Formats: sequence, C-alpha cells, structure tokens
Amino acid sequence: MATRHLARTIVLQSLYEWDFYDKKTDLTEILERNLNEFGPGIDEPEFAWKLLKGIIEHINKLDEIIKTYASEWPIDQIAIVDRNILRIGLYELIYADKNEVPPKVAINESIEIAKNYSGQNSPRFINGVLGTVYKDLEEGKIVK
Repeated sequence: MATRHLARTIVLQSLYEWDFYDKKTDLTEILERNLNEFGPGIDEPEFAWKLLKGIIEHINKLDEIIKTYASEWPIDQIAIVDRNILRIGLYELIYADKNEVPPKVAINESIEIAKNYSGQNSPRFINGVLGTVYKDLEEGKIVK
C-alpha cells in the first residue's frame, strides 16, 4: 500500500472515531495513536498531519459543500465513513497543493477508500459528489 494512501486511511480512521464520539475526543491523540498502531515506519507521517490539520481548519466549509452537493442527504444522515471520505477528498480537491495532489488523484483516492471501507453504493456516491465539485471548481463556481 502506498504511503500516502495508508496515511489517508489512517486519517479516515481517526476522523471516524472523532466524529463517532461527537467530536468530544482529542483528535490529535487519536491520530497519533493510529499512526503508531497502523502506520509504524510510514514514510511521510507529516502528510497525515497536514491533511488532518487542513480538514479541521476548513471543516465548516467542507460540511457546507457536502450539504450543497449531497442536498438530498442531511449531513448527519450520511454514513460517518462516507462523510469523512468526502471531507478528505474535498479538502484535497479544493485546498491542497495541486502539484502535490492533482484533482484526479484526490477523487480516485477517495473512491478507492470508499471501495475498501464503505458500502456498495458509496464509491458511486463519493464519485458523484467529488466529480460535480471538481467540475464547478473548474468553472469557477466554488470559492475557497
């Protein structure tokens, strides 16, 4: 498993736990524990930290985008794992350095994570939301 893919899955596990407990736990402690347990010797632990920090800094905007682009699903009714896969994908799509994480890589990684960690229809749902956001970003319809 590529190191960045592993880092994304560890961030997903950490966000899932944090979200599951209504954001009442220390997210940095969760990520630290998960990196030690599931990613010992990971080449780029700073990638996981940077990803988590960015998601948390922009979480309100990311959730707003989820509400807009998955409008038929209230955000609290989207499965926790899907909600957090979307947060990761949207953060990378909108805010990450495009030279470091090209948009198509961000979308593909999110779909692959959904295939491995979520339900049967999740990859299509994730692809639909991220694909539409990407199209709107290209057209200048989304402001960072």
